[in-house]
Amino acid sequence: MHFTCAARTDIGIVRSGNEDNYLMLAERGVFIVADGMGGHAAGEVASEMAVRITSSQIGSLRGLTDEQASERVSTAIRSANDAIFERTLAEHDKRGMGTTATVLVLMPGRYLIGQVGDSRAYLLRQGRFQQVTKDHSYVQEQVDAGLLTPEQARVHPYSNVITRCVGASMDVVPDLYFGALESGDVLLLASDGLTGMLEDEQLTRILSADGGPQHWVDRMVTEANRRGGLDNITAIVVRIDSVESSTGEHPTPAAAAGGTS
Repeated sequence: MHFTCAARTDIGIVRSGNEDNYLMLAERGVFIVADGMGGHAAGEVASEMAVRITSSQIGSLRGLTDEQASERVSTAIRSANDAIFERTLAEHDKRGMGTTATVLVLMPGRYLIGQVGDSRAYLLRQGRFQQVTKDHSYVQEQVDAGLLTPEQARVHPYSNVITRCVGASMDVVPDLYFGALESGDVLLLASDGLTGMLEDEQLTRILSADGGPQHWVDRMVTEANRRGGLDNITAIVVRIDSVESSTGEHPTPAAAAGGTS
């Protein structure tokens, strides 16, 4: 399988620091976005730990069954949760810190996503833009209960309150999503600093334009900032160029790890 990928994180217009973190390991097909929370730079610590520990624990999924891969990703996220939670107990200034974690792993002809929090994964296929993950948030629970519409949820004063995160308690249960991949698919991982600023229609328009992943992430960040940049903004875009197997299955182009800027 061949794919092209790009990522970017930005402090935004309002915040004084960047608590988002991301990782691209194209050679392993592993991509992570984490959005930290907590005072005294603790959010930045939590998101960095989540990205580093999760990626290390995932390792390579080559040759694993779907069940084994799911267990590996779930265990990796829970290992990050354990380490972050232990640090909140050991360090007074880290109490209350936590982070979202959305992990995408590409496997031959399919993807696996592990998610905790409200950093989202989307799939654009043949012009149809779909949110793959489901937010662990107060407003999403209200939408599910029929008490809010999705439109009301976007502007609700508690729209940034999440109900599940990595590091806030002794254990966490990630949601897992599997799906098939097709040539031309575009996958987007994003923190709520992007999705809170841009509507799905705007994201679809950008990801459907000419230019490729790097151009798309740059445009999304620019547009989010133009609309207020109220939070840190992080986006990873992966375009599936071909799903046909080839010797070695090397991605193209390779991308290095990234983090806060």
